[in-house]
Amino acid sequence: MTFAVIRVRGSLNIKPEIKETLRLLRLNRVNHCVLLPQTPEYVGMVRKVKDYVTWGEVDQEIMEKLIGARGRTEGDRPIDEKVIRERSDFKNIKEMSSAIIEGSFQYSGLDGVKPIFRLPPPRKGGYEGIKRSFVNGGALGYRGDKINALLDRMI
Repeated sequence: MTFAVIRVRGSLNIKPEIKETLRLLRLNRVNHCVLLPQTPEYVGMVRKVKDYVTWGEVDQEIMEKLIGARGRTEGDRPIDEKVIRERSDFKNIKEMSSAIIEGSFQYSGLDGVKPIFRLPPPRKGGYEGIKRSFVNGGALGYRGDKINALLDRMI
């Protein structure tokens, strides 16, 4: 299973160990998103920075939209079917996104592709509140499959 992690808060008054963990996750700026496999190491890192990010499981439809609309190569060109055919064994975005969700392929393993997605702020209302957890009506922490609605508003 793969989950998306989005950085919600900035870096003012942040502890050095949390800042380092965010750097290791490649979440250097607000509204950056990464796709991570659900391994114990990554889960521990994400829980450590839970007060600065939101995360959840991504479904295939949103994954396809995210890669197609916001995926970029190292030359800052958009990712299309041609790029995927040249740099991997997959034929199209749909096939690659299903492999990413299953956990048999990592998006960051694709050659010449930026491992992060730079997203705009969410449309129609923005974040719910960047100082409270999702279960308390805010935007931080684990949100399960409701991350898809947030990503859809940000794509």
